[in-house]
Amino acid sequence: MQFSCRPCGKVDYADSAAAFGAVESSMTHISGFERSQILLLPEAADDYVGVDNPVRFIDAFVDELDLSAAGFVRVAAKATGRPGYSPADLLKLYIYGYLNRVRSSRRLEMESHRNIEVIWLLRSLKPDFKTIADFRRDNRAAFRSVYREFALLCRRLDL
Repeated sequence: MQFSCRPCGKVDYADSAAAFGAVESSMTHISGFERSQILLLPEAADDYVGVDNPVRFIDAFVDELDLSAAGFVRVAAKATGRPGYSPADLLKLYIYGYLNRVRSSRRLEMESHRNIEVIWLLRSLKPDFKTIADFRRDNRAAFRSVYREFALLCRRLDL
């Protein structure tokens, strides 16, 4: 004999996997997933960033800029030595910080490790605070023109 709590008398086996687990084990709370479970999160960071998220606008804006004409240094990579971060990636991080009131290079470094929007924006790059601070110091004059252009474009598009 099957017991049903539904008014129509039908038994619904697929209400919720979590609720089913709670009923089967006589638990009073819904339990979460195991942290060691493989593929707990979606496989792509793109799944976490919506199509209307401002970081997508930042990404498109910086990708269209001519950084050498704007006055940024080290736009062309050197032929020898360890490769550095692209100025475009660091500029994206700074514009993100500008919009979200994160000014400190140490805080920006922390955001690159824990904030899914920044992880998406930087494509999982994690520059350290010294690299971020040096980029700001070396390109101080170029920032003004880029921020001005960014603000004007945002006003023009009513963002």
